[in-house]
Amino acid sequence: MSKIVTLAAWALIALCLVALITLPVNLQTQLIASVLVVTFMALIKLMKAGGKWRLIALAFGSAMVLRYIYWRTTETLPPFNQPENFIPGFLLYLAELYNVMMLALSLFVVAMPLPSRPSRAATPGKYPKVDVFVPSYNEDIGLLANTLAAAKGMDYPAEKLTVWLLDDGGTLQKRNSTNLIEAQRAAQRHRDLQKLCSDLNVRYLTRERNEHAKAGNLNNGMQHSNGDLIAVFDADHAPARDFLLETVGYFEDDPRLFLVQTPHFFLNPDPLERNLRTFEKMPSENEMFYGIIQRGLDKWNAAFFCGSAAVLRRKALEDTGGFSGLSITEDCETALALHSRGWKSVYVDRPLIAGLQPATFASFIGQRSRWAQGMMQILMFRMPLFKGGLSIPQRLCYMSSTLFWLFPFSRTIFLFAPLFYLFFDLQIFTASGGEFLAYTLVYMLVNLTMQNYLYGSFRWPWISELYEYAQTVHLLPAVVSVLANPRKPTFKVTAKDESVRESRLSEISRPFFVIFAVLFAAVLITVYRVYSEPDKADVTLVVGGWNLLNLILAGCALGVVSERGERAASRRVKVSRRCEFAVGEEWYPATVEDVSAHGARVQVYGLPGDGLAIDTRARIRFEPYSGDGTPETLPLTIRNVEVSGDLTIIGCRYTPEAARHHSLVADLIFANSEQWSEFQHMRRYNPGLLRGTLWFLWLAFYQTSRGLTYFFRSMAADREARATR
Repeated sequence: MSKIVTLAAWALIALCLVALITLPVNLQTQLIASVLVVTFMALIKLMKAGGKWRLIALAFGSAMVLRYIYWRTTETLPPFNQPENFIPGFLLYLAELYNVMMLALSLFVVAMPLPSRPSRAATPGKYPKVDVFVPSYNEDIGLLANTLAAAKGMDYPAEKLTVWLLDDGGTLQKRNSTNLIEAQRAAQRHRDLQKLCSDLNVRYLTRERNEHAKAGNLNNGMQHSNGDLIAVFDADHAPARDFLLETVGYFEDDPRLFLVQTPHFFLNPDPLERNLRTFEKMPSENEMFYGIIQRGLDKWNAAFFCGSAAVLRRKALEDTGGFSGLSITEDCETALALHSRGWKSVYVDRPLIAGLQPATFASFIGQRSRWAQGMMQILMFRMPLFKGGLSIPQRLCYMSSTLFWLFPFSRTIFLFAPLFYLFFDLQIFTASGGEFLAYTLVYMLVNLTMQNYLYGSFRWPWISELYEYAQTVHLLPAVVSVLANPRKPTFKVTAKDESVRESRLSEISRPFFVIFAVLFAAVLITVYRVYSEPDKADVTLVVGGWNLLNLILAGCALGVVSERGERAASRRVKVSRRCEFAVGEEWYPATVEDVSAHGARVQVYGLPGDGLAIDTRARIRFEPYSGDGTPETLPLTIRNVEVSGDLTIIGCRYTPEAARHHSLVADLIFANSEQWSEFQHMRRYNPGLLRGTLWFLWLAFYQTSRGLTYFFRSMAADREARATR
């Protein structure tokens, strides 16, 4: 009886909503209602009301979005008998429908995400046996040494932990290659990594052939190991000491649990953060996914494997034949297969690993292209909406994750739609200037307000739009290619530990300047048409405003593709850890101020810094977290010296000479996961819609001028180079 009452209530609410959406009103009434709804949503946001009030605000916003779509469908489409207007107009309409569909899926996933899960340590005496897999292909040996040492140093019973380096760069196929240089490099790598693994007391494993990319490498590791659980870390993802203690306990609670996934935290900024200089003050792009979306997916038992920083149950993987390798995103595909077999997942919202992300814009685009193409393969090959064994919420969650990567199509249409009117006078959106304000502008405001509700301190206003635009230019052909030939894409390893030593334009920056020039020309056309066609001024101004918004995004993207040079090879993380410092035989009290993957910055008391030469050998002595309290010594090389009163501030580079030294480096950088949580929380605050918009406008103005400066310098350098030939 209660179910019938509930269904009847929902049916009544749906009917009321339909009546509200389709209610015929004049333009003035629509405008007043829109202002009231936006004001109501803003007040709830200002009062920081959560729970039911949050849902009520989102419901009002959804009603306004649906009313806009109803108006677009019934009153604004060009006549069918005018194909020059109807075709681009209908494409724009489809792009808007896609955005509304993605908004609906996002609301379903993250309207009320699960709170962060509490710590769940394993019961003493019941520690399961764990195999740690570190798959590798072409990564630097020093980088691998840090990751392997950090994995080996995790706080876990030694007899229950086996660390494996799964090397796909030294396979028999590569060592016997007909390319002599490739064969010699692979053979040398094979020998070097065998020695490294022997020194660190970890297992080295390679295979005969490079088949099925990362998934094949992981499956090969499964065939040679027998742990109850498998922890996976990318070659540049080093775990904190408490990684296993914070994750394996969940497997005790549910025998059907196949996955415990944790966030990916990065020590270095992505290219947008580095070039825009936002890394220290604004949440990273990936925090929206790991801070909100994964918790929303977790609510519906749909949190998925992200390729690293995760623990999986061997029994579950064996149930589906190991890691899936049909697509080039084996992680999400594996989770989809296991969820469809009734296995469950858990997401632990605490950074327990620290990694590196692409430093150059070209590598960033290469990584995102692989993600986009892999998700499209999953969409076509696995068809999550119709996948047997999934619950309806799980189907919707996987559709949200895969369909998201179609955004290059809608973003391209939104970018060029105003140009159809401004350049060719095509009527692809039949509405007056007043109707644009009452419907379209309100729709945009409501959309931004809802995004602010959903993602708040995890994503500032307009940043999502900038990231999507910056990716669209190169992701569109990548997505088109996989839709045309789903089996064409192959797995490409993301470049690790890159650096940009000199300021320059990205090698893939040219299309951004061409688009900016076209949009700027459209601004001039807007001004001309306002004066030459005053009877159409209202529509021209509205469309010109839309184009101006696109120009602002495009201008900001010029700064994104203008690569800033950095002296430091990797980003430093503050640690404030007591130690002793020595040059020669005398030791001085000191503090490690910050660390990076390559070196440390040390404050030393009482050391005369005037006579210290660059490249002088030095040492620090400290108590590692993973030791017995006995101080240990790490060799260094001095790179720079700065004297400040009684303190001498020394920049050092690690110079490990033995396997234990790699463990000490890992202990300095990765052992304490609390420092990563503190850094994330320091950046997480919500500037609000108005202040965030003003900040973005200032950012766009500055980055536009910086990008144009790089461009003209590049042109002058090219002319000078040609003149000297």
